[in-house]
Amino acid sequence: MMKKYRMLLGATGIAIAASAVTLPAWAAEGAGVVPRAAERSASASRSMILAATQAGQRLVAVGDRGVVLLSDDQGGSWRQAAKVPVNATLTGVSFADERNGWAVGHWGVILHTDDGGETWTSQRVETSEDRPLFAVHFSDAQHGTAVGLWSLLLRTADGGKTWDKVSLPPPPNDTRADRNLMHVFADRRGALFVVGERGTVLRSNDHGQTWAYQATGYRGSFWSGTSLPDGTLLIAGLRGSLYRSTDGGDSWHKVDTGTQSSITSILPLADRVLAVGLDGVTLESRDAGSSFEARQRPDRLSLTAGVATDPTHVALFSRAGIVPPQ
Repeated sequence: MMKKYRMLLGATGIAIAASAVTLPAWAAEGAGVVPRAAERSASASRSMILAATQAGQRLVAVGDRGVVLLSDDQGGSWRQAAKVPVNATLTGVSFADERNGWAVGHWGVILHTDDGGETWTSQRVETSEDRPLFAVHFSDAQHGTAVGLWSLLLRTADGGKTWDKVSLPPPPNDTRADRNLMHVFADRRGALFVVGERGTVLRSNDHGQTWAYQATGYRGSFWSGTSLPDGTLLIAGLRGSLYRSTDGGDSWHKVDTGTQSSITSILPLADRVLAVGLDGVTLESRDAGSSFEARQRPDRLSLTAGVATDPTHVALFSRAGIVPPQ
């Protein structure tokens, strides 16, 4: 599994993920079996959450052991989804509108909901190998892209009824495409971007049919990325690394974040850009990502994801679940 999860889980003492070579016992034993449905639990809000998004006015967060949390009051209260067909760890979630959403995770799971996250059905499960998917993005209710381990890239043009593997070209100066892909997002023009290990940035201008590598000059891992309303692109990851592009990804420039803590999520807000990361670090920018001010929570709680609750406020998540407002 990617270093993001090794570092995150190493910091928490929870071993739910593996390296690219060694799978944990539960994953090895689960190969080839039918996953069980996620259990409903009174402690679901304290489960590790790895991704969150908006579904209209609703907030949806996903994480450990198939947990899906929903909020209809801007994060004031949360409840567990009524039905999730797998107990695999969910690592990414995307909604095309207020009702249609997709979540991805371990066992290459892809789940779909058409009722705003209340109930989910399985579109894809590959239990013969634990080749996880790490992120998913839908530009509309038909076109979606999911990315994961060892350059796994899947594409759908029919709302997930069928998913096709996309064969990526080898990166420059390499012989094969075998890099772990950690996040996928779109810019305001509809171009898709995928970021991953070894400084990987891929761009597609045709709904994910073909991809080209974009040089960053960075050799570490990118874990997250976003597009700002003015078209600025931001990508970030290992050891506080953050890069910025103002020309659609043709060139990238490093931004000094003032931290060595790895960045897990970047959130564009109406009045600022907020990034969160391990060790309780938050980064705030008031100039479209040109500069950031770093802060650290006193408890150093590793922050794993966030979602805007309104144009200027966010709900944050961690290895210990929902983060209470400070």
